[in-house]
Amino acid sequence: MKKYIQRFFFRVTAITATLFLGAYRAMAQSSAGIDQATAEVSSYVDPVSNLIIAIGAVVGLIGGVRVYIKWQSGDQDTQKAIMGWFGACLFLILVGVVIKAFFV
Repeated sequence: MKKYIQRFFFRVTAITATLFLGAYRAMAQSSAGIDQATAEVSSYVDPVSNLIIAIGAVVGLIGGVRVYIKWQSGDQDTQKAIMGWFGACLFLILVGVVIKAFFV
């Protein structure tokens, strides 16, 4: 009976050690992949945020021209158009800044 208990504990210990070492190797491989992905995403942050800010500037210019045309024609919804275009530009510029702050 004593032999069976010793064999059982030996097998349990061997299985536990194998699982622990296997999990350790898997985590080590996984962290290298995560580090590589982080570096790759970080390399795209600056160009994307600058692109978003540039798009916000273009949207602002287009909005300014459209609001000016509405104002010159005497349209009553000029203030609503100003708020809409200003909100869109502000949103795009803030998204560009937040992306830089979040990923860097």
